[in-house]
Amino acid sequence: MKYQIREASPSELLWVHERIPEFPGKASLEFYTERLKDRLHLALVAENDGELLGFKVGYQDNVPDTFYSWMGGVRPEFREHGIADALAAYQENWAREKGFKAVFFKTRNRFPAMISFGLSRGFKIIKIIPKGGVEDYRVVMRKELLAMEKC
Repeated sequence: MKYQIREASPSELLWVHERIPEFPGKASLEFYTERLKDRLHLALVAENDGELLGFKVGYQDNVPDTFYSWMGGVRPEFREHGIADALAAYQENWAREKGFKAVFFKTRNRFPAMISFGLSRGFKIIKIIPKGGVEDYRVVMRKELLAMEKC
């Protein structure tokens, strides 16, 4: 499957978000615009012939050299095509170019595929945050961004 990765608007993020079944509850445009305003951020979509397949969005953490990969997902019918990996690679390269030293994200125990995805991309589990039942415990994963070698 062919697709391109490009920067996205908050309304595009919301459109894809609403089609990811793992995200409970209703999101809003303000959910994205408020979180991203006044922050260095990157919002991405994967697109094929005008159809949005997935998204990834993150922003500078309170620790200046750390990037928080906040939200992302791929529509179920487009999974298993490397889209999540391509979005993550784009985000990590962008963060590295902007001078970030590390990227991190939070997921939940109930999403073992996301934990496996992080481990496969070189993330390490650095913290477990109890919240609700054990399935809802937050799993914090971090990856150091090594400088690219110059040829």
